[in-house]
Amino acid sequence: MYGINREVEIMHCSQYLHLVLLVSVILTSSCVNAQLQRDFYRNLCPNVESIVRSAVEDKFKQTIVTAAATLRLFFHDCFIQGCDASIILRSAGNNTAEKDHPDNLSLAGDGFDTVIKAKAAVDNVPACKNKVSCADILAMAARDVIALAGGPHYAVELGRRDGRMSSQTSVQNNLPHSNSGLQKLLPMFASRGLSIRHLIALSGAHTLGFSHCNQFSSRLYNFNSTHKVDPTIDVTYAKKLQEMCPQDALPGVVIPMDPDTPQLFDNTYYKNLQRGKGLFTSDHTLVTKRGSRRIVNIFASNKTAFERVFIAAITKLGRFGVKTGNLGEIRKDCAVVN
Repeated sequence: MYGINREVEIMHCSQYLHLVLLVSVILTSSCVNAQLQRDFYRNLCPNVESIVRSAVEDKFKQTIVTAAATLRLFFHDCFIQGCDASIILRSAGNNTAEKDHPDNLSLAGDGFDTVIKAKAAVDNVPACKNKVSCADILAMAARDVIALAGGPHYAVELGRRDGRMSSQTSVQNNLPHSNSGLQKLLPMFASRGLSIRHLIALSGAHTLGFSHCNQFSSRLYNFNSTHKVDPTIDVTYAKKLQEMCPQDALPGVVIPMDPDTPQLFDNTYYKNLQRGKGLFTSDHTLVTKRGSRRIVNIFASNKTAFERVFIAAITKLGRFGVKTGNLGEIRKDCAVVN
């Protein structure tokens, strides 16, 4: 475990990185904000939000993984090449698209299906056909599943265009992993204009959904030379995890990331972190430093504070690397470049 001096050093490095990136982030954001608008489709497809919401509600009722799958799809799309729906593109051959990278193979098909069905619903309205991007539909769908799962409703900035490029190589080292520590997560989020508060708020999305056993089994079996089980995990929780995920668990076995309210978008995730019930190393790392632990404690005790920062974080993430104007296109089929 890092000492206090190391903790200060890491925080200072993160702050310095923010300063280095500040000019480019401001310039990029100012250009994007000038083109992304909450009422972008006012004259193009005025009812687009209600059309998408209705399609997402139908999908949400069909399967319990819709919310987590759609939200995770949005995060993976934005984090790699920016919010341009490139994650949805199929490979023209040889499995070379973003979605084919090992880090994306666990993305649930229900997330893709949510966007595809919402796109079909929008294009089924003659006045809206081929006028709304898949990237914007994904952003709206992510917002809508959060609200349907009991989370906050917020306004989504729109006007993104769909990217034309999707490659496996763009994914490498561009997504946080379940075994990532703060020292790796901080600069990764900072390079996308996101602060430590944003990082911790977005991590709260782990209040929804499921995980395969191989994402955390290293914490349960042969953790290190002195501990078979990661000693930072609550003992009772660790035993429950071992019951659900034995060493010979089949690849398809999944368990809820939030053991208490896995279908609700709430702040229970942070209460679990306080009790040693963070499933991943990337979860537990949020309480290993004084500064990040303070934020976790605030979110655990104040759901409104968590939701406020989460909205700010996902809105800022939604601006990252977007294509606007002639920099992209509006795909007729979300999975294929025009």
